[in-house]
Amino acid sequence: MMQDDATVRNPTQVHVQRIKVDLHVHTCYSKDSLLSLEDVIAAAVRRGLGAVAILDHNTIEGALALRAVAPFPVIVGEEIFTTEGEVAGLFLQEVIPPGLTPAQTVERIQQQGGLVYIPHPFDSIRGARLRESALMAILDQVDAIEVLNARVIRPGDNERARRFAQMHGLPGGAGSDAHSTVEIGQAYVEMEPFTDRDGFLRSLAGGQVCGGISSPHVHLFTTWAKIRKRMRI
Repeated sequence: MMQDDATVRNPTQVHVQRIKVDLHVHTCYSKDSLLSLEDVIAAAVRRGLGAVAILDHNTIEGALALRAVAPFPVIVGEEIFTTEGEVAGLFLQEVIPPGLTPAQTVERIQQQGGLVYIPHPFDSIRGARLRESALMAILDQVDAIEVLNARVIRPGDNERARRFAQMHGLPGGAGSDAHSTVEIGQAYVEMEPFTDRDGFLRSLAGGQVCGGISSPHVHLFTTWAKIRKRMRI
């Protein structure tokens, strides 16, 4: 007698539903964003994201506040301005001050069990990118590279990051770098669910980078946010 498909399948082979994770979102706690926590939640749910990483500039307040109220996992991160450009930390417990060297920043991230993540490493327009010489100096301590940043204007810069990560055997991440609701989910990694930083790193290594580049006009949101915040002051 022939068995049907359900009988033939190995019952131990369980399909794990992947989730979409935007690994680079800013909130109103960044000096150049007006995104409220409520707006982040609404946009993430609307776009089917299963988790987000908050990378506000030089603070983790927004990430901690969002984690307390979001209906999905929130990775507490920080985009830290070092003496040689930006380095990001993921799974942080405490804020890391700006103005340290890249090596000192990496040490602070690792001391609290975080992951060292390099955002937009080869963005040829963005002045805040980490200098290449500084990246090479800390490369053996880097956990992942952002290979798709939706705010990078020249696609070749993202492609260079992808090749770099592949060459050095590092997992590639992706994020919208959102400063407005229309950007959230524009770039993300499709990956298996995770519960901690080690599980995240394993899942990221087997993830798939998805999405594309936002319109250059989204940079106007950043300019407007800076103006609004100066006017409030």
